[in-house]
Amino acid sequence: MSAVMNTAEAPPLTLSDINRLDRVRFVAALGGVFEHSPWVATQAWAERPFASIDHLHRAMIGAVRASSREARIDFLRMHPELAGKEAQAGTMTDHSTAEQAGLDALTREQLQTLRALNAEYAAQHGFPFVIAVLANTRGQIFEALRTRIGRDTDAELEAALGQIAIITRLRLGRLLGGAH
Repeated sequence: MSAVMNTAEAPPLTLSDINRLDRVRFVAALGGVFEHSPWVATQAWAERPFASIDHLHRAMIGAVRASSREARIDFLRMHPELAGKEAQAGTMTDHSTAEQAGLDALTREQLQTLRALNAEYAAQHGFPFVIAVLANTRGQIFEALRTRIGRDTDAELEAALGQIAIITRLRLGRLLGGAH
């Protein structure tokens, strides 16, 4: 069984399906929800059965938040830069590729600006800028990036985790048949 189920080929899972999975299959099904971090699903599995998708999501976010500051920063470093080298190389996860799809229509000037801001952000905070692209307009993304560069790194760590909560809740909703 692959590390992540291909949702394009498999029918959507239900919460009942998720609650019946053993740990290995649970991680195989949900390990990709949190970017390159199947450990999140591994830790959340122990909290089964889940009464709702929100309960499942809280368990997964809780696993990230319960980790050390260093582990949270390492976790953030697993996320691709917006329209960055992973996007250009075609090496992003299927989730990130779909979520960043609108960024491939940036003008050359916008792309250069985004890359410069991404580099400044990473130099300031030590991890990539994370934002729920699907929940923001292009203008909002640029504005948030400019604003968040100068913030305190601890505040920015919390902001990035908040954005990951939005991203991963959307991912779970798509994976589990669009349930909310």
